[in-house]
Amino acid sequence: MPSFDVVSEIDKHELTNAIDQVSREIGTRYDFKGSNAKAELKGNTILLEATGDFQIKQIHDILYNKLIKRGIDSRCLDMGKIQPKGVGVAQEITVREGIDKEMAKKVVKKIKDSKLKVQAAIQGEQVRVTGKKRDDLQSVMAMLKESDIDIPLQFTNFRD
Repeated sequence: MPSFDVVSEIDKHELTNAIDQVSREIGTRYDFKGSNAKAELKGNTILLEATGDFQIKQIHDILYNKLIKRGIDSRCLDMGKIQPKGVGVAQEITVREGIDKEMAKKVVKKIKDSKLKVQAAIQGEQVRVTGKKRDDLQSVMAMLKESDIDIPLQFTNFRD
């Protein structure tokens, strides 16, 4: 019976490269000269520091551009609040990975509402979709790509 898994994963190596590029660009840009602006990655958290809110917003633009060029969807970022820290401000951005229970239930509900002849089951941080026809599975993939789910989804482990 054909099946595939719906997952939400991020390439850690590409994320590290993107953050390194952001740091390098912050160091070379004229509008960040003499400031303590920086971006660093600690586990699944990106820490941004700058002298003001405006500079944090500038770093956001740089970060989004670098992530897009590296093939990482920006919907995986969970923006924290901009907090005062010492002389400047800081912001923690959490990188979400995996499909949590609430989101998995939403994905399963969307699949069931599509009235396709497939079954969806939550397995940890992924959703397994099985069906008798390969065309039905491909229809589910297309439907999930077009849906308004606010996390990036990938389809892995396709078995025929």
